[in-house]
Amino acid sequence: MSDLPAAPDQYIYVVDDDEALRDSLVWMLESNGYVVCPFDSAESFLEAYAREMTGCIVLDVRMPGMSGLELFDELGRRHCTLPVIFITGHGDVPMAVAALKKGAADFIEKPFGERDMLRLIEQCLDQERASRGKRQIEADTARRLEHLTQREREVLDLIIAGKLNKQIADVLGISIKTVEVHRARVMEKMGANSLAELVQHVVTVEPGPAGR
Repeated sequence: MSDLPAAPDQYIYVVDDDEALRDSLVWMLESNGYVVCPFDSAESFLEAYAREMTGCIVLDVRMPGMSGLELFDELGRRHCTLPVIFITGHGDVPMAVAALKKGAADFIEKPFGERDMLRLIEQCLDQERASRGKRQIEADTARRLEHLTQREREVLDLIIAGKLNKQIADVLGISIKTVEVHRARVMEKMGANSLAELVQHVVTVEPGPAGR
């Protein structure tokens, strides 16, 4: 893998043993402003793969050695979150459909049009960006939860359960004023601007009754 350009937000990883097709695809994508990292085999991509990669993968189904499907399965075992677009020949469509059932983003048959490929690429990049943003929010929420005191956590769980301040005060045996203080600290520590935002973030990280 060649040195990556200076930190774009997303990359397109093209994995195809067909040099002519690979070069054509790289040229087309770069001409449309994308940053592309080409690989001539599944093995070379796997060697370079890192969890921190962002963007999407354009992957040929059939390749010598490790096939595209085998690479896809291995990436699944490594919990790869990059959307995958399979490039298929006509006879490979059933395999591509099977890959879709396993979580691939889409597939496109050769020969494909530039507009169709660019549409799939943009859909995948939007999907990956949204997924990454969601994971970042979840990680931030989990980190913030760890900084709550035990009493703040108790108040939070009761808020998530839909309890009013008076009900929280009765359950915990404290004054309503004290509940209000804890509630304000919870909102501040969790970085939430509203009760709805607080609930949404916490139940995403800890689904289930009372945020657990």
